[in-house]
Amino acid sequence: MDEEALLKQFAAQFAHGPDDADDTDAAAAAQGADSTANQVADDADQSPATFDTQQFLNGLDAIFDRHTAATEAGPYLEQAMVDAENAGDEAGLLTVLNETMGFYRSQGRHKENQWIVQRALELAARMGLTTGTSEAWATTLINCATSMRAAKQYDQAEDLYHQAQSVCRHSLAPTDRRLAALHNNLSMLYSETNRPDKAELELREALRIIEASSVNPDADIDVSSSHTNLALTLLTEHKLEDAHWHAAKALEIYRTGHLEHSAHYASALAGFAQVCFAERRYADAVTGYRHALAVIEECYGKDTDYWRITADNLRQAEEAAAQAGVTVDNAGVAGDAGALPQSGSRLPNSPAQGKTGANAASSPSTVSVSTGSAGAAEAVSACPVSGLKLARAFWTQMGKPMIAAKYPQYAGRIAAGLVGHGSECYGFDDAYSQDHDFGPRFCLWLTDEDYAAIGEQLEVDYEALPRKFSVDAQGRVTFEAHARSDASGAFPSAGAGSTVIPDAANAPTPGTATHDTATAESGAASSDVAEAMTTPIDAPLSPVTPRAQGANRRDGVFRIGDFFESITGYRTAPAQTAPHEWLMLQESTLAAATNGEVFADPTGLFSKTRQGFKDMPDDVRLALISKRLGMIAQAGQYNLPRSLKRGDGAAAWLSIHEFVQATASLVFLVNVPMVVGYMPYYKWQFAALRKLSGSMFALLPNVGEQLETVMRLSSAACYGGAGFGEGGKGAAPAIKKINDIVEQIAADIVRELKREHLTTSGETFLEWQRPYVEDHIASDDPVLKSL
Repeated sequence: MDEEALLKQFAAQFAHGPDDADDTDAAAAAQGADSTANQVADDADQSPATFDTQQFLNGLDAIFDRHTAATEAGPYLEQAMVDAENAGDEAGLLTVLNETMGFYRSQGRHKENQWIVQRALELAARMGLTTGTSEAWATTLINCATSMRAAKQYDQAEDLYHQAQSVCRHSLAPTDRRLAALHNNLSMLYSETNRPDKAELELREALRIIEASSVNPDADIDVSSSHTNLALTLLTEHKLEDAHWHAAKALEIYRTGHLEHSAHYASALAGFAQVCFAERRYADAVTGYRHALAVIEECYGKDTDYWRITADNLRQAEEAAAQAGVTVDNAGVAGDAGALPQSGSRLPNSPAQGKTGANAASSPSTVSVSTGSAGAAEAVSACPVSGLKLARAFWTQMGKPMIAAKYPQYAGRIAAGLVGHGSECYGFDDAYSQDHDFGPRFCLWLTDEDYAAIGEQLEVDYEALPRKFSVDAQGRVTFEAHARSDASGAFPSAGAGSTVIPDAANAPTPGTATHDTATAESGAASSDVAEAMTTPIDAPLSPVTPRAQGANRRDGVFRIGDFFESITGYRTAPAQTAPHEWLMLQESTLAAATNGEVFADPTGLFSKTRQGFKDMPDDVRLALISKRLGMIAQAGQYNLPRSLKRGDGAAAWLSIHEFVQATASLVFLVNVPMVVGYMPYYKWQFAALRKLSGSMFALLPNVGEQLETVMRLSSAACYGGAGFGEGGKGAAPAIKKINDIVEQIAADIVRELKREHLTTSGETFLEWQRPYVEDHIASDDPVLKSL
């Protein structure tokens, strides 16, 4: 992929468009590209001897230059995939897959992109890229992560971005624009997961890199895009004046460089329109959105998320203008509203307190929160926020400022987050989880050298952190030690040692106008915030169990190696060439080592170690898939019906258990643990399976529900209907249903194995599929093969 391609991202508010290649050689390439595109249909049945990657890229450039991507790019990319694969050109195929991810993203084709993302990761692994630091691997990781982010699969996206960061540190120069693309994409993820402070830092770094590498920053599209993205992030932080300056600067760059015909001009127009909306300059907002829509329609058509979101923003702006009595003519110009702003123009006075529009938050109201005796949480009503959210707030408001104040020389070396054992680390905790081992907590991870220097004292300071906090009706957590200090009622920024953590569900959706911009400027906000505060909660909320104390403690200060060793027995992940060690690790163990969230990791060392445990060798994954196929066949297809026929309900019940365990594991393995994580231990196995099955990218998405049906019917099948609502019907209907489901699952698995080219057999007794799967194991190590 051309290195310019990765930088051309749309602003954070949009469904992001394709990472277009440069426009500079489009005219020269057009003639050859036209003939290539025209021959697609004629050549569909021919297998080229070679695949010309540059010709493919030139053809794709020409399609975008003609503004016919909406109708031509899809078929062109699909044919290129076929041609590259038929030619046996793996590098060429990887290039096509990277370009396809960008295009599908721009079209909102997230479900189809699942196949492209997984195929790209698997191809890169087959090519041996995943163990190196090549630019191709870095590019693939960034594109896969961005596709996952666009589909709102944020955990997977963040893991892939962090892995890309590790690769880029070794493979790219400090001023390489692809580094800026990575910072830009990470900022979008942070924006979409309600971490605007981190988003702003990433964007400022991206802007610095792009400006440093630009021949003329005042006429550079990528510089403009960075200004737009930064403006939108500043808007979410209520920094209106800065947001206005950057949004106007983005438009000025298009004007200076005469770049108004670029497809990316739409993002700058819409970004400035959104700032105008927040300033209640509704006529200007209408003008910007109308112009942006015209550009989007010309370049990408109407059937895209990009167009739909911008059209919805325009509707909101038009409604607000009408309510304010502002007249906007059909051309979208009211007075001088359509004039291009100067980057140094000043803002009007901040608007009065008030909220309008589709995304306006409801008025805050008090949430009643009570605590039980001896500090234990009342069931179901103790704390209305999740453990991970509470941990992040505790770190941001209490831990991070403490480290900055007491350990400034180590602040850039300490990693923080919440990973490991505990339901909140999986994101599955609820009110019932709060009766033990619950409360504000996080982990601090240090190198051996740093731990020797400050570890013990840092642990003392961590334990001394105040743990009293409040939660308002919007789910915002505030620790009392950092109460509001400004007269306006706004909370200090994270840099001042305090922040308000809003619930992601209530965060402004990217691409929608944000209306509650007056909180920080209006004196009326103070009483609203005070009204929203709840009864303070004294932590710990619940008793600490013996299993979470001593060497098994779940929070505090750790050496990085000690932390992972306490969970897995290994200080770092086994080598890729040590399959026997990987096979000794339970999936649930690997899940505990790779779950949760990392809030800060300045050196990247903790994330690199954590990612190592997530990067299961593909030969090991295939060996486990083979083992699961064998158990599904033995327990579900063979022993279960035989046990039922002989009336041995206990044996049948245990067969169902083995079948369900093996099948659930296989679903995670097929979906690739590096992308979706590992199956956790039994308590949260189905919670994780439901979450995975509900993903837009899920493979075998119906299996989880089918397994739950099997379990529900097991009482009737094994014991004649003694429970689970099946009483009185007898065993026969339940037995038939279970057997039918088992065979349906087996058929679905075979279809998926075929789609992944792991088998050519249609045999549905899964034991016979194992030789086909194991034939794809590259290693000769006998531990990987069971046949």
